[in-house]
Amino acid sequence: MMGVKKYNPTSPGRRFQTVSDFSEITTDKPCKSLLKPLRKTGGRNNSGCVTVWHRGGGNRKAYRIIDFKRNKTGVPAMVGSIEYDPNRSARIALLKYRDGEKRYIIAPSGLQVGDEVVSGKGAEIKVGNALPLSDMPLGTFIHNIELRPGEGARLVRSAGASAQLIAKEDKNVQIKFPSGEVRLIPSGCMATIGQISNLDHENISFGKAGRVRWLGKKSHVRGVAMNPIDHPLGGGEGKASGGRPACSPWGKPEGVKTRHNIKTDRFIIKRRK
Repeated sequence: MMGVKKYNPTSPGRRFQTVSDFSEITTDKPCKSLLKPLRKTGGRNNSGCVTVWHRGGGNRKAYRIIDFKRNKTGVPAMVGSIEYDPNRSARIALLKYRDGEKRYIIAPSGLQVGDEVVSGKGAEIKVGNALPLSDMPLGTFIHNIELRPGEGARLVRSAGASAQLIAKEDKNVQIKFPSGEVRLIPSGCMATIGQISNLDHENISFGKAGRVRWLGKKSHVRGVAMNPIDHPLGGGEGKASGGRPACSPWGKPEGVKTRHNIKTDRFIIKRRK
């Protein structure tokens, strides 16, 4: 069972700092054949212009190639190890197939070394197995959900997340997501049974700013601390709180809906909360 490790307050940075105890990790050496280089962008696009602010630095890391399609159907695989992945909040599992191939998948909670998993139509309803949504019973908790058949998992991929299959129609199924949104997904799409591992990820306290910098995230200045020329909330005598709703440096209010896709609006049955 995963847990959170706390420290004695030996320094201001340690006082509120917590880390995962990594008790579920079985090896610290990744599979070399499933690694590839990962270059940093610093928030810049292919023209060298910064398009995402407050990114840069961070520890070096290699990318783990994850099998989001689970298209090796009918071939049983044994879980060889549960590993840490620096590129995501969830743990990953190394699958060793009977034909000798190895692949990484996002590890669901409860999956252990030595367990056998399989993907494809007719697979058993068991944690770690992947099968079409049409083959799953109502009420099943799932993750790694495709939006279109065969394109690979796009939804519900972060630590502790799970969605629920709540209804079936002719060609679609209704799925309730962690946000509360209910959406139609084609019944031929693949999904994996279970809840994603590392449930305590949301309870981690960084404790100091430097630990956030290790992740490649830079600090940013509050708008109310700027001058009027730099931000709509800037300026004022003393510590002014702004005098208007929170907004971006260009005056765009926070919390305004930006979704605009009339092609897929019909698939949303209930909006997220």
